[in-house]
Amino acid sequence: MKSGFTSIIGRPNVGKSTLLNQILGQKIVIATDKAQTTRKRIKGIYTTNEGQIVFIDTPGVHKPLNKLGEFLLDEAKVAVPDADLILFLVDGSEPAGKGDKWIAQNILQTEIPVIIVMNKVDKLKNMSKVEENLLTYKLLFKKNYPVVKISAKTGRNIDTLLKNIYKNLPEGDLLYPEDVVTEESMRDVTEEIIREKILLNTSDEIPHSVAVKIESYIENEDIDRIYATIYCETKSQKGILIGKGGGLLKKIGTQAREDLEKITEKKVFLGLEVKVEKDWRKKQKSLKAFGYEQGK
Repeated sequence: MKSGFTSIIGRPNVGKSTLLNQILGQKIVIATDKAQTTRKRIKGIYTTNEGQIVFIDTPGVHKPLNKLGEFLLDEAKVAVPDADLILFLVDGSEPAGKGDKWIAQNILQTEIPVIIVMNKVDKLKNMSKVEENLLTYKLLFKKNYPVVKISAKTGRNIDTLLKNIYKNLPEGDLLYPEDVVTEESMRDVTEEIIREKILLNTSDEIPHSVAVKIESYIENEDIDRIYATIYCETKSQKGILIGKGGGLLKKIGTQAREDLEKITEKKVFLGLEVKVEKDWRKKQKSLKAFGYEQGK
């Protein structure tokens, strides 16, 4: 039996969270087309008769512009040393860019096995173009790493990827009970789902300026009662998040509640409030309060 840790590393928007959700067959991490959707390392646990793969989904790697950006970069970096295998997930529909080169030179100079996973290859009909793009990624490394071409969205070639992952993991017993798919608590999951609905319903700077904190989570047999605060950085952002007559906040709350009811398989009451925490992304104290600190 094989078991071990597999870290998923890549630029923003290459499909890391989509890939993990596809493999697990259920939504445990939020996925949107916006940068910084994933802000924390999240474990997804995949168990079959062959063994157990503990996936570590990481934030997209990009140049940090503030304290939050530094935290996101650290989250990706610390997922590498303890991994048994690294999936370098890239957008196969385009050639390697500066961000990919930076990751290869600064994060993936390691003795840990690496698989280059070319996602989004279904976007290209010209296979020779796919091969041209592949060469640009292979040239980032001195070692000749194996390559798997996939579509995280449709599930294409995921079975081949899983076979390659198992091949690279050490022999060992299960690290988690076989029915566990994530270490995340329902409080963590709820914060992320609320943030996902904000990302999907707002634009410009709003998605990056928002943090969500669960103030109270009371579980009952028939209904869970959750109270959460959405923090933003300015009064104008607060106005946008609340919307005309409270319309946008209500929409965000309804969408989040519907997702949570599917996960908990019972009714959920979700109370949302919006507060301003000026420049919270630049303040260590605020980052700590919102759970963005190493070692949490």
